[in-house]
Amino acid sequence: MHVPDGFINAPVSVATGVVAAIGVGVALRGARRELDDATAPLAGVTAAFVFGAQMLNFPVAAGTSGHLLGGALAAILVGPYTGALVVSVVLAVQALLFADGGLTALGVNITIMALVTVLVGYGVFKGLLAVLPKRRSSVPVAAFAGAFISVPASAIAFTGIYAIGGTTDIPLGSMLAAMTGVHLLIGIGEALITTVTVSSALAVRPDLVHGARGLARPLHLVQSPGTQGAAA
Repeated sequence: MHVPDGFINAPVSVATGVVAAIGVGVALRGARRELDDATAPLAGVTAAFVFGAQMLNFPVAAGTSGHLLGGALAAILVGPYTGALVVSVVLAVQALLFADGGLTALGVNITIMALVTVLVGYGVFKGLLAVLPKRRSSVPVAAFAGAFISVPASAIAFTGIYAIGGTTDIPLGSMLAAMTGVHLLIGIGEALITTVTVSSALAVRPDLVHGARGLARPLHLVQSPGTQGAAA
């Protein structure tokens, strides 16, 4: 999914760079409301996990491979604004230090892999939580769907950008079919990784999972019969 230099022409690359800059700016302001002393360390851990997971590819089909995008996962764990920042930082580090994705295409990559995946993935996640039973067991189900849909959505967004500013002579229909077909399969892997990770975090520290806030079971104080009698 990482777009290399020269694949998108300069005007569209600049335009997506502006979109990415605006998106990151909005995310910076929103992250102030999401982060506190307890959740800030989780954002760092999430960034490290997404960075490491994106470096690992898993086979898909016909010699192709995929990797975690991480937008939906990050948004569910630390919030949509912080999640967009997390993935954007990961993409910038990969482009600057590992040449994974072109520097001139950084705006494209942030737009499709950070902003789109967070908007779509977290939107689907919250939409499903609104109709599913209000309990923690609904979170992994919604996380699976959000992560799965976010991947082909990112591929479709890239195809739209390519339709406007692509520099190769690949037919648009072929590009769309190839991107969505492969990324539907990649979306399954993304959904499984996201579901397992979110479920593990819920099992250990559900209070830190942003997407599960408001779904925690209330605490009830239970007084034993013996204690009640002694108090009387």
